[in-house]
Amino acid sequence: MKRDFPSFLLYTFGFLLLWEWLRPVEQLTETDHIETFIFFLILAFALSFLHLKWIWQYSLKIIYILYSINRIHFEEGFFQVSWFKGFFADLIDNIGVIAARNWNDLSNEFRTLLFFILLWLMVYLIHYWLINRKQIFIFYFMTLIYITVLDTFTPYSAKAAIVRTVVAGFAVMGMLTFYRIIQREKVNTEPTFLRRWMVPLAGMIAFSVIVGIAAPKAAPIWPDPVPYLTANNDKIPELAARDVHRIGYGTNDSALGGSFIGDKSPVFKYEANGKSYWKMETKDVYTGKGWLTSGTTPISFRQEDLVPVYSLPKTVETIKESARVLTHVNYNYNYFMYPAGINKVLKTEPHDPKGNDFQVDTTNERISFYNHEKAPVVPQVFTVEYEIPKYKAKDLVQTTRYDPTSINAEFYEKYTRLPEGLPPRVKELAEQITTSKTNWFDKAKAVESYFGKSEYTYDQKNVAVPDTNEDYVDQFLFDSKRGYCDNFSSSMAVMLRTLGIPTRWVKGFTGGDFLQYSDEASGVQVYEVTNNNAHSWVEVFFPNQGWVPFEPTKGFSNEITINYESTGNSSNNQQTSTSPVKKPQQEELDDPKAPNDSNPFFDMKRIWADTKLFLKNNWQRIILLLLLFAGVAAIFYRLRGKWMPYFLLVVFRFKKKDDNLAAAFGVLLQQFDRYGLKRKENQTLRNYARYIDSFFSTREMTRLTVIYENYLYHQTLPKGTWEESHELWENLIKKTIA
Repeated sequence: MKRDFPSFLLYTFGFLLLWEWLRPVEQLTETDHIETFIFFLILAFALSFLHLKWIWQYSLKIIYILYSINRIHFEEGFFQVSWFKGFFADLIDNIGVIAARNWNDLSNEFRTLLFFILLWLMVYLIHYWLINRKQIFIFYFMTLIYITVLDTFTPYSAKAAIVRTVVAGFAVMGMLTFYRIIQREKVNTEPTFLRRWMVPLAGMIAFSVIVGIAAPKAAPIWPDPVPYLTANNDKIPELAARDVHRIGYGTNDSALGGSFIGDKSPVFKYEANGKSYWKMETKDVYTGKGWLTSGTTPISFRQEDLVPVYSLPKTVETIKESARVLTHVNYNYNYFMYPAGINKVLKTEPHDPKGNDFQVDTTNERISFYNHEKAPVVPQVFTVEYEIPKYKAKDLVQTTRYDPTSINAEFYEKYTRLPEGLPPRVKELAEQITTSKTNWFDKAKAVESYFGKSEYTYDQKNVAVPDTNEDYVDQFLFDSKRGYCDNFSSSMAVMLRTLGIPTRWVKGFTGGDFLQYSDEASGVQVYEVTNNNAHSWVEVFFPNQGWVPFEPTKGFSNEITINYESTGNSSNNQQTSTSPVKKPQQEELDDPKAPNDSNPFFDMKRIWADTKLFLKNNWQRIILLLLLFAGVAAIFYRLRGKWMPYFLLVVFRFKKKDDNLAAAFGVLLQQFDRYGLKRKENQTLRNYARYIDSFFSTREMTRLTVIYENYLYHQTLPKGTWEESHELWENLIKKTIA
């Protein structure tokens, strides 16, 4: 089958049908990183469509699989030998587990590998059905059964999936029917004939789908089995104890733990110059089971007044920004969501003519909205002004211990308080992680990065609930090691408190998904935040910097701006050291005692250090760019028969010398070889020229060959030969353009 647009449509519809098998997986199972597997399908279908040699297809797929397994399950870099050794050792162990038929003991790394192999096989089968058999009804029928069964007996809703499957299935079966008829009748087709078939097919599918959606539907004869099964499961104590909740923002965090069900319901949209986290409240009392607020201290303020929350110190450089928020109709709290560094609340709707009342509880920093009668009002539209901090590393690393002169004793005790029953091993682990760190910031970064290890898994569906005598953080750190943001953030906050570092627990939302630009001129971006974006993270207090956010949850990133180029006092020698402050995770790249190069513009040590740091921080992007470049280069090489003639025509059009004939004749032979007109071994140029002329029904190749042979024998050409033969050469090149 040719690499034309109809073939591309066939592969696209095949991909869409296979994609329907993956859509429910993330919702109904513990499988994460579903986008990685979807991109693998795209890669596999693209390689099949391009008809690359099997060695290139296998190589690219294997590299992608290994890279994905490394990114998902291993902390080491892709080019580090240690992770390869661990992976292959794990591979051998799992082969033994399979031989013993202990299926539950298979590792997650091996399960991921098996899933990739399954997808690989499915892509091969679809390629075989499309190209060789030109029949895909069985796969289409099984896809329909798969999604309808899940829709009936699981929480997965397949309303849109059924429509997508019907459209893709009927389209691909209609196209395959066309190709089967053409093949059976041995008819030479033209593009117009193909359009005559496809236009009615598309019209029929569109008409059927529209009628099916618009037509009235009869009520189901049987009740929905999902509520029935759920009700019966609730009668089983083991299942009822799992305490499954629906994800979203809530105010009660006294008993954390248990599984969550995803919810894509929108909460609010916002227009801003970039994505940011949105706070709802903070909590300061950890009980061993969850978080509480130590009290309430409401303070009223008016619109456009400075919001009385803990502001950023004047020593911190900031960037002023604003955002316009539109809450969804289903949002039913009278609380404002806001970015860190909030200054003012502006242009709030609904507006009470007699005056709205704004209150902030300075204990948990939750901002509430009331009318003039003190009745709660849900904000619909409002604008917030806030400041984005630009921290300096030299300032962050200054705090090494608690100083009563810089931190109020009552404040410090409040944000380092821990329950008496906290197991000692929590503090022991925190001390072990931070044993080489000397300041609060480095210790916080060490604990934050600790949760990136492969032994900790982000999971919303299989999360344990601590027993009566268990501590929530201790259970996650040492027993289950599976959880979501509440587990990760609570653990980091508690671990830092065991080290005497003041922390608090923050609730709110991540930045959401980009929707569009509000208008092309301003470039302001519009984001949508759903219940699935509900999140929690940690803030650490530094006397000279205020509350600084940290993101310990695996797979999440709340980037803060830190200037590592500033010079100043380090944490090790605050009086004499003037070396640049480095990132907490950065190793010492050069000897601080070594003298500086006399030429600051050609410091080889600094250049090498900067290069290593750049590669260390950007190696993933570099690998992706190299893979992308290699893929584009492979596609161009594979399709060289289509673009090479045009390139040759352009190159030799500007050549005027007669001796260019030799080079032009050589590239002409190469182009014929790429086109499929190969010259046989020991075949003379005259015989090969007659073969070319008979194929194209011309005499031009023979005439050009005679001129070329005269040049070979005499090594000279009459003046104007290239001008005469160039037209012959150009006509032959054009005949190879498909």
